[in-house]
Amino acid sequence: MSIVQFGVIVHEAQFYEKSAGNAALCRLCPHFCRIPDGGVGKCRIRKNMDGVLYATTYEQVTSIAMDPIEKKPLYHFYPGNSILSIGTIGCNFSCQFCQNWEISQSDMPTRQLRVADLVKIAKEKNSLGVAYTYNEPSIWFEYVCDCARAVKDEGMQNVLVTNGFFNPEPLEMLLPYIDAMNIDIKSIKDDFYRKICGGRLKPVLDTAVKSRQNVHVEITNLIIPGFNDTDEELEELASWIAANLGPETPVHLSAYSPRFQFDTPPTPLDTLQKAHEIFTKKLWFVYLGNVRSDLGNDTLCRKCGEMLVRRQGYFVEVLGVDREGMCNHCQGRSYVVC
Repeated sequence: MSIVQFGVIVHEAQFYEKSAGNAALCRLCPHFCRIPDGGVGKCRIRKNMDGVLYATTYEQVTSIAMDPIEKKPLYHFYPGNSILSIGTIGCNFSCQFCQNWEISQSDMPTRQLRVADLVKIAKEKNSLGVAYTYNEPSIWFEYVCDCARAVKDEGMQNVLVTNGFFNPEPLEMLLPYIDAMNIDIKSIKDDFYRKICGGRLKPVLDTAVKSRQNVHVEITNLIIPGFNDTDEELEELASWIAANLGPETPVHLSAYSPRFQFDTPPTPLDTLQKAHEIFTKKLWFVYLGNVRSDLGNDTLCRKCGEMLVRRQGYFVEVLGVDREGMCNHCQGRSYVVC
């Protein structure tokens, strides 16, 4: 069911229950918000109107652009391609350091983008597909599901860039239409999630494990000096990824810069280089993001050491991977999807 409110189409939400006093219990994410009549959930975009929960950003976008797939970041999924990327407002986290807080934590203007029009634009631009990114796409669930089905029907790829704070049932519904995900594991410490992000760690890890069983997954960790950058914590995160997702899982260690409510100085390059050293003891493909460095850019064959993908910023050369994902030099598995 959809209705028009203030000239905008709002769509009845999935995964909620009506409860006493005209309230609505949202079951989309692990917050399980109990939303009173007229109120909104923690994500700010799921609103209770007369006991019916609506997704107020259905077909509403703040951003649409063609981006390099590497910007998501995804380095092992169709490298060198561009993908149509969209986002809206809202988030089910409240990270004090949010790098995109203008759309996640405030109410920027939106414009309508119908599902059919999104698919048409992606085809006209010869896009790899559509990436749901910029803000947290899981809270945009109904629209993302409808778009992902339509994109998949046209033979294109769907990419989800997410904080991973899903409940299992909606994740199960969405995964058949998703081809690749970048999941942000912000810390391996639950205390960090609770105090800094307004969330919890375990649902994120559960999402990563379930998704890795079904789609291509890469992990991002934003390293914030003094908050999640100790050697012990980085070693624990690297060990968890290796044990639960596999040592072949690509990981992006990204530099933080002061944003939103955080004025901690930016991540020094030597901190990222030290993190790279720690992670490469456990993981095969570790990359550095948001910095200029010769370290953590290129992809080399695990078997023979030949250059598979060379990167300089967003200039990408695929040199040694064939269409079946094998190294051209030794015919070993590249772990790159082409």
